[in-house]
Amino acid sequence: MNRRLEGPAASGLLRNLDSAKAPGVFLLCMIVLGIASASLLDSSSLRLLTEMLIYLTLAQLWNLLAGYAGLVSVGQQAFVGLGGYAFFYFATALVVPPIPALLLGGLVGFAAATLASKVIFRLKGAHFAIGTWVVAEICLLTVAVIPTLGGGSGMSLPASIVRTLGAGRQEREVLYFLMAFCLATITVALIYVFMRSHNGLALMAARDSERAAESLGIDAMRIRRMVYIAVGFATALVGGLIFLLKLRMTPDAAFSVLDWTAYVLFIVIIGGSGRIEGPFVGTVVFFILRALFADFGSIYLVILGVVAVVVMLFAPKGLWGLLSQWTDFELFPVRRRARSQAFRPCPNSTT
Repeated sequence: MNRRLEGPAASGLLRNLDSAKAPGVFLLCMIVLGIASASLLDSSSLRLLTEMLIYLTLAQLWNLLAGYAGLVSVGQQAFVGLGGYAFFYFATALVVPPIPALLLGGLVGFAAATLASKVIFRLKGAHFAIGTWVVAEICLLTVAVIPTLGGGSGMSLPASIVRTLGAGRQEREVLYFLMAFCLATITVALIYVFMRSHNGLALMAARDSERAAESLGIDAMRIRRMVYIAVGFATALVGGLIFLLKLRMTPDAAFSVLDWTAYVLFIVIIGGSGRIEGPFVGTVVFFILRALFADFGSIYLVILGVVAVVVMLFAPKGLWGLLSQWTDFELFPVRRRARSQAFRPCPNSTT
């Protein structure tokens, strides 16, 4: 019997084809806007956009861990700090050029994540979260007693190294912006491609039910550990860039749970966990709130907490989740949806 796809199934297929083009179009628009921003904006505006891109990247990485892998980490500041300190050490003590020093800092994060995963992956749930925080505290205390890394006083980046990246401030800010832009764009693209792959599907299956996933032959431990190590590498890269902008670091600033984990959690919760679009929305909301209330001291943190609670109560899937629910649209569709297949016989078909 000859059959063809008609009606709702056909329209659903067309909608899937249209949504498949959305990520490419969005990333292309990002690239165009990035090039235009680097060419037209002044140094202050570029610095603000660079900070936004840094937090966007950190939020995407944490969302990959918690939203897609089900690994709630409150110790990502460990890799930010290790990446920053490694970058400073390679650039100052070993006289490695800044860009290669950033990459070497990422490798330090890779090695640290590999070692840490051997211990913390023995833990589950809340114990895993506490374990990641303990790892970060161990890193902080270790760095603070190493004289080569400045001990408790920290380290500074010499002006001679900074000038190798550009003679003037505008030139350096353009370079910082382009570096942050490339990191953010590559991170988003790789996460999308990974989540659309068989490994991404396996990762979400392990998140939803580890026992059921393992019964289907999925090695949940291996794929989660792989994601954790990759996120450690990328987070250390971002950490090096953060302190390249700041030019100075101390142990408390490098391993700050507020700056590099709590704010990132807020961004993901506000935008929507388990969705690539969520950190985009959360980053914009976070920086708007920071611009409005950062001068109010501790009240600013109270406002962030209230906003987070309100969103969790009335939009548990985040602001983008709420929008997606209303519009049935996803900019980065990674979920597999079971659609009803309505088959109708062709008018000229024979049975």
